[in-house]
Amino acid sequence: MNKSRVATIGNFDGVHRGHQAILKQLVELAEKVSARATVITFEPYPEEYFRQKDATARLTRFEEKYQLLKHYGVDEIACLKFNQRLADCSAQKFVDDILLSRLNIQHLIVGDDFKFGHNRQGDYAFLKKAGALAGFTVTPTTSIRENGKRISSTWVRDALQKAEFNLAKKLMGHEYFITARVMHGDKRGRTLGFPTANLALARKNCVLQGVYAVDAVIESNRVVGVANVGMRPTVAGKEPRAEIHFFDFDENLYGKKLTVNFLHKIRNEKKFEQLSELTGQIALDCQIAREFHQRNQVLQD
Repeated sequence: MNKSRVATIGNFDGVHRGHQAILKQLVELAEKVSARATVITFEPYPEEYFRQKDATARLTRFEEKYQLLKHYGVDEIACLKFNQRLADCSAQKFVDDILLSRLNIQHLIVGDDFKFGHNRQGDYAFLKKAGALAGFTVTPTTSIRENGKRISSTWVRDALQKAEFNLAKKLMGHEYFITARVMHGDKRGRTLGFPTANLALARKNCVLQGVYAVDAVIESNRVVGVANVGMRPTVAGKEPRAEIHFFDFDENLYGKKLTVNFLHKIRNEKKFEQLSELTGQIALDCQIAREFHQRNQVLQD
């Protein structure tokens, strides 16, 4: 029989400090009972499946979330494909087929407001009763608060969309970042005098849109720059993209995976009538970003 698991269930979008408290509880208990610390999550998120293009912008793609969950000590991520079959799955069938038969759950950690199963018929009380019959135990999570308010993915998302990056960092416990592989673009930035690393966002909706001061670590060296996130309306872009211009840096990044931290918003994305106007604005954006990075460095020193 496969090794038993201590598990928690949820989207864990952003893996903020509230999530981190749950993960700490999960990992400590799993170590205590010699079980695997397991996060059960979904792709797509249930809301994305039901609302499609109208779904809320997510904070983290699966790869980014995986990176964070592993960082906080999770042994494995059980990612369930959310489709109509899973949407129609009753709470009891979810317990029998997934928690017990497939995952051999020994203990479950969930919030007392947790809902699951067809028509959200399953809840914490249901799991307690099911566990008593099937031989697994259930404990509730505790909410982590900042200034008396419960930390949530919604709050983090709202802070980022309002460009409150210091608040977002406080709620997440880390800078907001995007991880993606550098792809070939149309090389327009190079012709304008601002070569960029182009990252495909691979998101239905992106929580960020505009121009930002950013940094990244490339081969153990911290580099700083400016990024445009969005549709690039001046050049009639067809899909959302992040284009990053790193200052004083001229290495070939094609095919490399970058993690880019977003530190400060400079302006909203805007359509310019002439490329010369765009070029002038980029130069100004770079100046503002350089000044931000210089101030930031002074504060850190």
